[in-house]
Amino acid sequence: MTVYDPEALARHIAQQIALLNDHLAMAPPRQAARILGQVLEPEEGVLGRLTALMATGSRFAQDRATAGVLPPEVWLALGRAANELNDIGLDLDDHAEDLHRLSQAPAVAPIPPVASALVARRHR
Repeated sequence: MTVYDPEALARHIAQQIALLNDHLAMAPPRQAARILGQVLEPEEGVLGRLTALMATGSRFAQDRATAGVLPPEVWLALGRAANELNDIGLDLDDHAEDLHRLSQAPAVAPIPPVASALVARRHR
């Protein structure tokens, strides 16, 4: 049986998020869009999972606040964090298709400039 260490798991997740951030910062546009699309995926993405974690934390804090072990402000702050993350996720859902489209867009080679027929030429 594996020993479960939630504190070590939380540190590991934080390190993995920092690593993902480093990849995102250096990624070309298509790859960055794919990374963001996966992070923002409503059910399985990081943002949705973090929102669920805050909601669970809020329920924990509610129980502890009701028992008088934690100040009610802790419960309220965690609940507010869960609600705000949920609202942010809903706002970003409106742009999921844009990120998906960018992640699928073929690399476009720059079009070489050509002389336009509208250019007036002077003759000597």
